[in-house]
Amino acid sequence: MRSVEFIAHNRVVLLHCGAEYFPALIAAIDSARFEVCLETYIYSLDATGIQVKDALVRAASRGVTVNVITDWIGTGHLQSVALSKVFGEGGVNHRTFNSWFRRGVARTHRKMCVVDREVAFLGGLNINDDYLSDDGYNTPLPAPRWDFAVRVHGPLVAAIYHELQSQWRLLNGLHLRFRWKRLREHKVPNPVIEDGVAMAALVLRDNLRNRRTIQRTYLKALGNARHRALLANPYFAPGRKLRDGLAAAARRGVEVTLLIGVGQFRIQDAVAHSFYPKLLKSGVRVVEYRKTQLHGKVAVIDNDWATVGSSNWDGLSLFVNHEANIVVREPHFAHDLRVLIERAVEEGVTIREEDYANVPWYERAWYGMAYFIYKSILRVITLGRYTE
Repeated sequence: MRSVEFIAHNRVVLLHCGAEYFPALIAAIDSARFEVCLETYIYSLDATGIQVKDALVRAASRGVTVNVITDWIGTGHLQSVALSKVFGEGGVNHRTFNSWFRRGVARTHRKMCVVDREVAFLGGLNINDDYLSDDGYNTPLPAPRWDFAVRVHGPLVAAIYHELQSQWRLLNGLHLRFRWKRLREHKVPNPVIEDGVAMAALVLRDNLRNRRTIQRTYLKALGNARHRALLANPYFAPGRKLRDGLAAAARRGVEVTLLIGVGQFRIQDAVAHSFYPKLLKSGVRVVEYRKTQLHGKVAVIDNDWATVGSSNWDGLSLFVNHEANIVVREPHFAHDLRVLIERAVEEGVTIREEDYANVPWYERAWYGMAYFIYKSILRVITLGRYTE
């Protein structure tokens, strides 16, 4: 497994929801001089997607090399075909990740962009409208989707660019020699150090050398937690190790708060509910966010450890898909993210042990059945690794 390497002298800016993210992304693309690399799970040709598409096409018309990767499942087959057409007409290079499952079941769930190898964006936001559900039905949301990304300047940009370039090359065929080289490599070249204060690390999950890196990063942070752990995620169905890590931290006196998105997928909610009794008994505070779709995958532990990224706490993100998180060791960044998570916790509904005790037996039976079905499917997909 690749070790997590922190790099100093980065400037990392937190971007909350699409209202902050998309203007920053489009402005960076509009300032591009020679190259734009973008990778996303969902790319919708809605109003937001068209604005980003227009910026990419404008860049290509200036002679900028623009490479875009979208996931076949996340974006959808028909949308992928439409994207290839409009991008091709605009001079933008487009590749689709794992169409028709030619590379197995893995998806690219990463959301990253690098412009001119100088500025990078990474987080949980897809290229789609903040006010429409991302389940394919485009249902209007009561409030903007709750999500996060970061803008990065500094040495870490080189590592993000390296991963984007590697993915782009891998999608151009098998290239077994290149895959072997990627498997064996350890570091990317050291870039020029910029004037920033944040220690930051790129944490990946793939099916080569980073199979459990994100999970182990969370486990290490929870294991080192001394006072408080705030974690937010839309899809909560981790393996046993992460559930035990949360419970163990709470039992030794760490104030653990878990903010979970609910209301999007009934079976996903039922699976998450099946874990509530043991988490609550161990002292974990569980809060459900019902104001709008919660899509952020973020955490703050103590006062100087924070993460933003694409990885859900479920079997697909932790054991199957390609994911990308950033971990930042910087008190001001951690404070800014903690304030926003705390605000969402105040807007949420805290689940109490007595609330769960009053759930009818048939509802509890449904929770158990949902988890059994989910676990069975994920154990097949992950070759038995899901319960780790």
